[in-house]
Amino acid sequence: MAQDSLGLPPVGFRLPSSTSLGPVLLQVADLERALDYYREVLGLQLLDREGEVASLGTLGGEPLIELRERRGVRPQPGGRTGLFHFALLLPDRPSLGRFARHLEQLGVGPGAADHLVSEALYLRDPDHLGIEVYADRPRSAWQRVGRELVMTTDPLDRAGLLAEAGDEPWLGMPAGTIMGHVHLSVGSLGRAADYYSEGLGFDRMVWSYPGALFLAAGGYHHHLGTNVWAGRDARPAGDDEAQLLEWTLRLPASDDLEEAADSLTRAGHSVRRIGSANNQSAVAHDPWGSTVRLTAAT
Repeated sequence: MAQDSLGLPPVGFRLPSSTSLGPVLLQVADLERALDYYREVLGLQLLDREGEVASLGTLGGEPLIELRERRGVRPQPGGRTGLFHFALLLPDRPSLGRFARHLEQLGVGPGAADHLVSEALYLRDPDHLGIEVYADRPRSAWQRVGRELVMTTDPLDRAGLLAEAGDEPWLGMPAGTIMGHVHLSVGSLGRAADYYSEGLGFDRMVWSYPGALFLAAGGYHHHLGTNVWAGRDARPAGDDEAQLLEWTLRLPASDDLEEAADSLTRAGHSVRRIGSANNQSAVAHDPWGSTVRLTAAT
């Protein structure tokens, strides 16, 4: 499916097709406890640690998750805007099957779903932060109605997934795993579309899913999910609660970063530029306080 045959593009600036996601930064109550979970259950490697901050990823890879300890914070409660889940994309279905078998051996019972475009397992970390681990189906198998991709939540074929694992053991999160998408709770899908599509430049990919809007660049099913399932009274997490502190959007070049930041500014949103001309990023906050950091590969 070609990028331009899918989705509803913004009127103005449009994110480049090679846009991708970088690491998420999470606030947790106990760094040691969180590290134990992310290494044992998710199979991530500790890449770096300095004081109360640690980063994890695959062996030899770039960081996927950064953890920042703030002692005494409460587990993420319901009724909050902000993180619904972050999602690690595995390189193939056999890897997801091996991960499913690994969870079964640990006695961990994840949530599970077939979304037609992907198959997914769902977990919560010790701070009740949402996690998805998933594998995509080939784009040639994705369904559409007009310009809209079709996504649903059907039962997962667990037996088929486990059979796909074969005899190869689970050796931790495999090389090639990336941050596939971030899913946020928001207060309004209309305002989310204004901010993330008309402002930041994502295409709207799925808009008929009940209570949700999915957005992406390059014809992907979604780099960003938004939903209003937390209810009309949902409010941002407090400083004393576990939460997503920021997520990262990687643009291919510094000129693209500038265009994205300028687009948000023209739409009436505040953007703060950080760093030097050769190592610049920009930080912006959506209408519900969720922070996105824009970076450039070159």
